[in-house]
Amino acid sequence: MRLSDKLPRKLHDTGQECHPKHVVQPHKAALLRRLNRIAGQVRGISSMIEQDRYCIDILTQISAIHSALDAVSMQLLRDHTQGCVQAAIKSGNGKPAIDELLQVVRKFTR
Repeated sequence: MRLSDKLPRKLHDTGQECHPKHVVQPHKAALLRRLNRIAGQVRGISSMIEQDRYCIDILTQISAIHSALDAVSMQLLRDHTQGCVQAAIKSGNGKPAIDELLQVVRKFTR
């Protein structure tokens, strides 16, 4: 069972709503802009490969995409921590919230 299954459906201080099927993202517009840019970069890499471009140029673009995805991930982690995790701690469900957060952080450090 995920932590979000245990949380009440309510809006937290960050504007983030914790619910298993629906979360209101406080930075939705910025995240979507970043993701659209990343999608454009991925299409650009496809074109570079089709055009037989220099490998180092392609790898440089891939590195830029990794950095951009890391920035999106960090924003989501920050929002989750300041929203769902903080609310869980205040409501007495802090341990499972922190455990879930640490499990996700471990995925990013591999």
